[in-house]
Amino acid sequence: MKKILAAILAAGMVLGLTACATTAAPAAPAAAPAASAEAAAPAETPADLPEVTLKFATVMGSATVQGKELNAMSERIAERTGGKFNVEVHLDGVLGSEAQGYESVDMGTLDMALVAIGTQSSTHPELVVEDLPFMFKTREDAYKAIDGDYGAAINDVIASDGTIRNLGFFEVGQRQITNSKKPIVEPADLEGLTIRVATSDLRLDVFNTLGAQAIAMDWNEVYSALQQGTVDGQECPLSVIDNSSLYDVQKYVSLSGHFWTNNCVLINEDSYQNLPDEYKAILEEEVKNSVANIREQNIKDDETLVETLKEKGMEVNEINKDAFVEKLAPLYDKWEEKVIGSTLMDAFRANSGY
Repeated sequence: MKKILAAILAAGMVLGLTACATTAAPAAPAAAPAASAEAAAPAETPADLPEVTLKFATVMGSATVQGKELNAMSERIAERTGGKFNVEVHLDGVLGSEAQGYESVDMGTLDMALVAIGTQSSTHPELVVEDLPFMFKTREDAYKAIDGDYGAAINDVIASDGTIRNLGFFEVGQRQITNSKKPIVEPADLEGLTIRVATSDLRLDVFNTLGAQAIAMDWNEVYSALQQGTVDGQECPLSVIDNSSLYDVQKYVSLSGHFWTNNCVLINEDSYQNLPDEYKAILEEEVKNSVANIREQNIKDDETLVETLKEKGMEVNEINKDAFVEKLAPLYDKWEEKVIGSTLMDAFRANSGY
């Protein structure tokens, strides 16, 4: 069955989606790459190592924190290996949707992809755990959890089929609600509004429970849907609101922080095992550096973006968090019993900060 799926998928992807570990030229560098967490030393690998290029797909744009950092990471890896090891980054969904990228890495027709934890619930249903609302008391609690037992439990699930491994978690951040109609303060304010969410039954359940009409939609379709009024609103981090110019099509930002999400740096297991040990080490080190860089930038952005969005014409308000938490509390037991199970839930609860 996987062979059939692979053939169908390959036919629908662009010509750049080729076999793993090819020798294609690296992607163009970002205009202003983020600084590495530790200085990269050029050409630190033995001269007899092979030339290797890994293809990396993401729907993130070049202006986003993660898009910039991926280009910077690619540059650092090439510099450290004298141009012999390249991670060729394809931004803006040019190689397909996030779901297609995930399937391609799983099937071995793509080396790497940036994929949300929740998106992987298509093959591992329990990974919908990340879509539980208001999971962590503080950002520090969230970092401690994802860097510790909770993140390790997620990685075990991802690797359980033997086809994919996760090299690190890129923080997307806390997601906020935007819409074109009114400020959202109480759960009742969402009643009757059509709100776009990522494709996730749990996210749909969250917003439907709050009284909204939740609609699953791929990110590449969101701006036009908001512009045309197909949906009233959506939910995403402040940095994405700004970088995607949602202030041109949305009036209100409600600081809900309802989901805290991460993208996984996924690599096909065969692509990983085929790398020389020196390249594996460099790749893992630079992913770790990028994790730190992204978190640092996200913290800075969250301190400034509220004022930035106000200056661009958006109205920003706080929500009654206690009312939202109370309204959504029954979903925890419901989804633990229905899909997630006790292993991930226990790892999460032990690190939630509550």
